[in-house]
Amino acid sequence: MSNEAVAAVESPSRKLWRMFSADWIALGGLVVLSILVLAAVFAPWIVPQNPYDLAQLDILDGRLPPGSRSFDDKMLYWLGTDDQGRDMYSAIIYGMRISLGVGLVSTLGALIIGMTLGLTAAYLGGKTDSVIMRIVDIQLSFPTILIALILLAVFGQGLSKIIIALITVQWAYYARTVRSAALVEMGKEYIEAARCLDLSHRRIIFAHLLPNCIAPLIVVAAMQIAAAIALEATLSFLGLGLPITEPSLGLLISNGYAYLMSGKYWISFFPGLALLVMIVSINLVADRLRDILNPRLQK
Repeated sequence: MSNEAVAAVESPSRKLWRMFSADWIALGGLVVLSILVLAAVFAPWIVPQNPYDLAQLDILDGRLPPGSRSFDDKMLYWLGTDDQGRDMYSAIIYGMRISLGVGLVSTLGALIIGMTLGLTAAYLGGKTDSVIMRIVDIQLSFPTILIALILLAVFGQGLSKIIIALITVQWAYYARTVRSAALVEMGKEYIEAARCLDLSHRRIIFAHLLPNCIAPLIVVAAMQIAAAIALEATLSFLGLGLPITEPSLGLLISNGYAYLMSGKYWISFFPGLALLVMIVSINLVADRLRDILNPRLQK
């Protein structure tokens, strides 16, 4: 069978994987990201210590450098400890759970809201489109971090509150993206045919219009996960994100910042490195998806 015939019968998922795996850099990013996600999911079973169980901490183990053993000689701290005697390796794995969870949940919430409003604006047009897009324009005219800071100053700290703040600052990106894609589809014959069949507006929007606008949404969502994780880390570093009882990588970096000048670099360095690797791997995967799903970027 010729290559053309094989390509003709190739399933979409297999074709996507073949095109994705052709870029070894993006494939490496996917492998690293998969390892980080699995480590975060199975954290209680792969770390030697629950870093936020006070019964497992010993203040005598505080600020030990990497490779040190515990005071009672029962545990080896590969990445050292922080000022409260937490194993940095365990704290980083637990911190990734919070960072990834916040990024995924906030992105999903913003995607649903932005997608719904963007499709509604494109489909109904007129005043509805004008009102929705003016709100989008106003929000996008302000820096994202400024809006998040104001919301958290009003709401206070907490996991649910920072997720709400991140959803609020992200939904406009999806609304604008899906509206642009939907406007292109609105002029096509299948939409006119659906209207002639007197289908309901909901069915036309979600069963016919949305599937043809999903590709750019996937790319934006993949990129916004990294942006949400970075923004949450920034807010937590500033002390406005998550409380100490709900640690993330940003909060771990903040905890060690005061000890940098005294040579205790590992308290901030290793969480910062983990955050960097996570964001870079997500961006590598997102960039490759953008190249695959956008025919104009394909060679």
